[in-house]
Amino acid sequence: MTKVMEKNHTQPVQLHTEERNPGLPFNTKYFDAININRSAIERRVSTLGGRRSVKKEFQAAWLLKAISMIDLTTLAGDDTRGNVMRLCEKAKNPVRADILQILGMENANLTTGAVCVYHNLIPFAKEALKGTSIPIAAVSTGFPAGKISLEDKITEIKKSVAAGATEIDIVISRDLVLESKWKELYDEIKLCRQACGDAHMKTILATGEIPTYTKVAKASWVAMMAGSDFIKTSTGKESVNATLAVSLVMMRCIRDYYELTGVKIGYKPAGGIQKAKQALDYLILLKEELGDDWLTPDLFRFGASSLLGDIERQLEHFVTGRYSAGFRHPMA
Repeated sequence: MTKVMEKNHTQPVQLHTEERNPGLPFNTKYFDAININRSAIERRVSTLGGRRSVKKEFQAAWLLKAISMIDLTTLAGDDTRGNVMRLCEKAKNPVRADILQILGMENANLTTGAVCVYHNLIPFAKEALKGTSIPIAAVSTGFPAGKISLEDKITEIKKSVAAGATEIDIVISRDLVLESKWKELYDEIKLCRQACGDAHMKTILATGEIPTYTKVAKASWVAMMAGSDFIKTSTGKESVNATLAVSLVMMRCIRDYYELTGVKIGYKPAGGIQKAKQALDYLILLKEELGDDWLTPDLFRFGASSLLGDIERQLEHFVTGRYSAGFRHPMA
């Protein structure tokens, strides 16, 4: 299986080596003229599966890459210390040792990109991940609805950073997008970024609750202008979460922002990405739209929980030729 090692570029990564996004002064000139053609966007992504596919050792290599970019997540109401400890152990050892050995990846130090938990569970994640470089991401600002005061949002962010979170996933006030209150949205996100300090900030737009791709694009621009390190589709709690179409819109905003400023903004689709095939589609779209520079945990993450189990199952199929039962590959 040396071919997998040759085609896979998953190596121990020092995260967050990219330049932080300093943002831009608020100015609607950057997005006033945006008007997204919905049918063109959806037509573009509908052809992706037929135009691009990866098979055999190439697929295995891409799936190993995908693992390194998963924010392994538990955001359930019944989360406990035990859940988080198991999640962190899986983040440290995402694929069974026997599978990695057959793939020739036993010394690759493969881990997930981060672990994502609620604020009150940060201490347990910190304990479980001690001695590793795996980041702890915490959802904040009244997740998932964001219906708390700005003052409380700032306080919550600061508490999560003080508890040990190195990444903060914030939720915006969706009403500001729906009512096109762009300056208010900019000010809110900018204050959240300041509260994050050295912790990287991912701004969740909750795109399933935004009615048009044009507003998704404008909200993406405002979030990047205000200093977001990543823009993220969803909380995972909406009725519609990440889609390839909304990802295309957001990726093109990231590309335009990079061409304007020279700063690379990260992208995180979240919610509903459960199958290895879906992960491959997102990675192919990312490569086509943003290029190889974004194929790194520094600039791309999946927000997912069950995705890892299906990827491990597909890797076992590659090395054995047989599909195993799903319970043989528990997420955590």
